[in-house]
Amino acid sequence: MDLRIFTEPQQGAAYDTLLSVAKATEDLGFDAFFRSDHYLKMGSVDGYPGPTDAWITLAGLARETSRIRLGTLMSSATFRLPGVLAIQVAQVDAMSGGRVELGLGAGWFAEEHTAYGIPFPQAKFPRLEEQLEIVTGLWETPVGKTFSFEGTHYRLEDSPALPKPAQRKVPVLIGGMGKERTPRLAARYADEFNVPFASVEDTAAQFGRVRRAVEDAGRTPEDLVYSNALVVCVGKDEAEVARRADAIGRDVDDLRRNGLAGSPGEVVEAIGRFAEVGSQRIYLQVLDLDDLDHLELIASRVMPQL
Repeated sequence: MDLRIFTEPQQGAAYDTLLSVAKATEDLGFDAFFRSDHYLKMGSVDGYPGPTDAWITLAGLARETSRIRLGTLMSSATFRLPGVLAIQVAQVDAMSGGRVELGLGAGWFAEEHTAYGIPFPQAKFPRLEEQLEIVTGLWETPVGKTFSFEGTHYRLEDSPALPKPAQRKVPVLIGGMGKERTPRLAARYADEFNVPFASVEDTAAQFGRVRRAVEDAGRTPEDLVYSNALVVCVGKDEAEVARRADAIGRDVDDLRRNGLAGSPGEVVEAIGRFAEVGSQRIYLQVLDLDDLDHLELIASRVMPQL
């Protein structure tokens, strides 16, 4: 079971804070540092000092780390034109020596679009589908050849399809709980499928839908990695669990029901239940980015038991 650190910087984090978390992620032996791709805070937090751009952040971290994988969960297809996104991700991949992964979703948070003047189209899923075809098509085009695309939402003509990523193939992550279109899209484009913030039972059902869609598309279900994103709140004792839950404004009982919360042993057991239904990787949503002791506790008391 891989454990990855997943951050939500729109809730309030400067680049230096994210750098500290990424370095701790690497030093403590976690597999990867991922971040959300949002421009507006959610809930009652103040969001200071303001948002940071996902791919600018990852470019900086690419030069400041050497081992961990780096990526988004998820970038919004509404934020960037597909050709621009392909260039950005390929460049960050080169800057990292081939450690980048692209999580791409349709986009959903209307208020952040309004706040920063970003168009929020009605037909988001068809745009996502075209973006996936374009981005992967640009990367797969042989050097010296050109790429063209004529879609409903995007048109490219004789693109040189440069630059290329450092990796032969940048892993593409697709996720969500859609019952038909999402599994179909994952079957065509995904290297990893992620279920965000769902129960073991709902995870099992969605993994099943994706595996069937992958088989229908003529691929082997085992070609994909299956993962979960879950909020984490671990403590050496109940008082420490409560303190960490209070710091992120969450109820301990709710975190136990809907996330990974409690003692190291409790969290190991909870992760095991997800592993039983096919999860191979957990993105630990860490909401208090100043609490690096939390990461150290997970690395020393949870990770060795998996």
